[in-house]
Amino acid sequence: MNAAVKMIQTEDELLAQPASEYMSTAQLDFFRRRLKALEAELRANAGETTEHLRETVLVPDPADRATIEEEHSLELRTRDRERKLIKKVQQAMALIESGEYGFCEETGEPIGLQRLLARPTATLSVEAQQRREMRQKQFGD
Repeated sequence: MNAAVKMIQTEDELLAQPASEYMSTAQLDFFRRRLKALEAELRANAGETTEHLRETVLVPDPADRATIEEEHSLELRTRDRERKLIKKVQQAMALIESGEYGFCEETGEPIGLQRLLARPTATLSVEAQQRREMRQKQFGD
């Protein structure tokens, strides 16, 4: 990274950047750090789930046992969603490395900083995402 490039630390600093700086080295570095932190958080959650499931105690009461099993099931579903999100985070990191991050995969237009802050793994602009959701509704895809 060029020593002259100022590191962007906050969302406000990012949003204060001129449009001409869209997906500059500094902005890409900001999102790279954000994605790495998200991945680390998701991996830590997975580790906690593993430990939590190992700590299961035998409960004689069937109602209590059913409650515990339901909690485990919910936790496993959550972790499965997070596992899929880790994959998306890794794909976003690859897009940063290839120089394609921040641009809609359908139109090539900028996705926008606000959308990327809300969903750093976004690959579609809001408009393209709305079109895709509309097609899915219409065709049950």
